[in-house]
This record gives sequence, C-alpha cells and structure tokens, in this order.
Amino acid sequence: MLIGDDTGFEKKGSCSAGVQWQYTGTAGKITNCQLGVFLAYAGPKGRALIDRELYLPRSWTGDQERLAAAKVPQGTPFAAKPQLLQAMIERAIAAGIPFGWVTADEAYGDNGPLRACLEERQLAYVLAVSRDHVISTAAGRRRADVLAGGLPDAAWQRLSCGNGAKGRRWYDWVLIATAGPAISLLIRRSTGRPGELAFYLCHTPRPVPLARLVQVAGARWAVEECFQAGKNEAGLDHCQVRLYPAWYRYVTLAMLALAWLAVTRACLAPDEQTGPAQDARLTASAGEIRRMFIALCGPPPDEQHARRWSRWRQRHQEPARHCHHLRQRQQDR
Repeated sequence: MLIGDDTGFEKKGSCSAGVQWQYTGTAGKITNCQLGVFLAYAGPKGRALIDRELYLPRSWTGDQERLAAAKVPQGTPFAAKPQLLQAMIERAIAAGIPFGWVTADEAYGDNGPLRACLEERQLAYVLAVSRDHVISTAAGRRRADVLAGGLPDAAWQRLSCGNGAKGRRWYDWVLIATAGPAISLLIRRSTGRPGELAFYLCHTPRPVPLARLVQVAGARWAVEECFQAGKNEAGLDHCQVRLYPAWYRYVTLAMLALAWLAVTRACLAPDEQTGPAQDARLTASAGEIRRMFIALCGPPPDEQHARRWSRWRQRHQEPARHCHHLRQRQQDR
C-alpha cells in the first residue's frame, strides 16, 4: 500500500539564501520551516518512507535570485503537493513496486487531477475528503456531510480499522454509492462522539467488501508512524541544512536509516507458524533496535548486558500493552 502525506521541519532563525519559508501548519503558528511531501510503503510486516520531494511555494519559484542562491536546479517549476505525490506514485509504478492501494488525507483526496490519474491507471484508492466535498449521486449533487445527516442508524456498521497503541480502533461506517463508475463514499462516525465524522472517496476497479475499505482507511496512519519513528530514531527533522541539494541528501540518508530499522524489525518478528519467541512476546520496536545497535557497536560493547537490558524492557512493555487493551475492551462493553 502506498500512503502520501507531508510533514514540516521547523527551522530556528532565518537565512535569505536558505531553503525555508514562513508557514502556518500543524505547529499552530507561523514559523520558519521546510515542508516535505513523502510517499510511504506499508505492508503486513512493516512500513517505511520510500520517496520524498521538497515543496517550494510560489513565492520561491517566482524568484530566480532566491532559487539560484539556494542551488535549486534551474527551471524548477511550481508544483502543488498533490502534483508532487502524483509524480512519486508514478515513479513507484515505473520502479515495479508491488502495491494494491493508495491512500492519503484530504489535502490530496480533494484534488481532482490526482484522483483522475489514479482512476485512469485503474489503481484502487481510499482518499480522505473534506466534509464540504460535493458528491454526485443518483439524486443529484450533495455535500458529503449532508449525505451523512440523512442516514438512519440502521445503515451504520461497527467495524475495527486496525490496532492502535491502546487496542483496536472501533468506528461506525457506512458506504454510499455515487454516480461515478466504481466510485463510492465511505463515511466514518466516532463511537464516542456521533457528530465527529470523516469522509473518504473510494475507487475500486473490482468489488471489495466494506471491511477491506475500512482496513485501508485505517492504514493511512502508518505514514504518521513513519514520521514519528523517522524523527525520533533516524533524525529525520534534525538537519539544519539550507541548500536544496543538501536537503535531499540528508533526508534520503534518514529515510535509508529508517528503512534499515523497518527491515531489521521485520526480520526479528516471530514466525506466525512457530508462534512468538519465548523470551519476548513483543516484536522489538524501531527505538529498541536503534538502542541495541548503538549498544553493540559503540565502544565499549557489552553484548550480554545489552541483550539482558533489551529483554527486560520488552518484558515490561507487554503488561502495559495488555492493560491498555483490557481497559479498552471494558469501555466497549
């Protein structure tokens, strides 16, 4: 599965020749930052970032002196974030990367050209859209939230979209057919807050069950986990580079480190046929693998102490996870 999203890298100070600009985003304030658009790959054994593009706003692409000072390649045009994601998806296809679905948040789902490109290539997607997104139905054009307001309670089905940090994530879901070929509207309703809704446009060249669409919608958070692990364990946001080529070099190396952690974690996971390891019921996290790597490779190495330390942490993580899942099951009753 391919997942697209963007994240910011906040910068301290200012530099007229550096690749940074003022941006208001998830930080909740206007801040100097660099904004990257990323493509993540998520599979049954793990997830990692596989492609990246630096977003340059129109204020930059229209200023040739600024572009030259930051060593941006001559002739680099402005490209919106959905255009950058589309280019990365096309590169993944050209590279022969096997995937069955594409998912992203509403900043990309609301973009018609991106959806049209995926539909033309017969790629299945579950893309989040805004509540005021207009949907074409047999009864005419309606806003997504208006369609949700007219649904009876019997239309909703309670399904889990996957495991979270504190257990399974349960929501109420409903699927509405639209006037477009192989297009449907998926609506998610929070079980605790009935007024909290999320909307997804789904394109499925072949019929698929509702549970599969729900699973894909829930898998979008894998890219957020990639960002968290990349920033915490691989230093994805620790760079202080100012030039365009340097950003790509640094971010690519951080992505490589994150991919190594993901592959190592997948190799250490217990075989489903043989069951979990006797000394550790949890698969080692990316952070645990990084700590073990440093402990075993850094001077002076003490392999026995490092392995005992790792097993002790994992044994204490398992009861915490069990308590989280037990508490959630009690709340769902």
